[in-house]
Amino acid sequence: MTPGRKRPAGSEAAAPDRFAAAHRLPGRRRIQLDGAETDVCVNEGESPLGWLRRRKGPGGRPLIDETQFEAGERLRRDFTIGQLTPRVTVDWSAIGGGRPKKRHPRDPASIADHAQAARRRVARALTAAGPGLSDLLIAVCCHLEGMEVAERRFGWPQRAGKIVLAIALDRLAAHYGLGPARKGRDQEAAGT
Repeated sequence: MTPGRKRPAGSEAAAPDRFAAAHRLPGRRRIQLDGAETDVCVNEGESPLGWLRRRKGPGGRPLIDETQFEAGERLRRDFTIGQLTPRVTVDWSAIGGGRPKKRHPRDPASIADHAQAARRRVARALTAAGPGLSDLLIAVCCHLEGMEVAERRFGWPQRAGKIVLAIALDRLAAHYGLGPARKGRDQEAAGT
């Protein structure tokens, strides 16, 4: 904006909304919540798995299939419900008027039953994936790291992470009993 020119009313607030709208990939998903199925709106652009599902590889097929995507999203949902996401803000509960409050670590007994059940599901799923693969699943599915970031963090060459992630998601899908997991890339290349 040049000096001396007035901005149209509301332009400051509208700019981020236009940006977000341009990068949002709205979708609907049916989820199980407290024993009942419900439809929810989701932004499929926020997840690296959503990007990989939309992205085509050699041969025009998606880099991950629907079964792998659903397995990763199921792990992410349990991770979130289990309150396993790291805190990124300050805990202001100890600050306030009057006497200072004593800060106590979070008591596991105070965590809701559904959160504890979700934590157990996450632990079982990561155990089923195995060591190494579970680290990648946490990074990409739960912490929403992009593949390039994850590859650098694990010290892998470019594009190796996609292959390892596909294997990890196949194991996860098998653990969850989701549809037929995609054949390995070696089998596809050999035509078997």
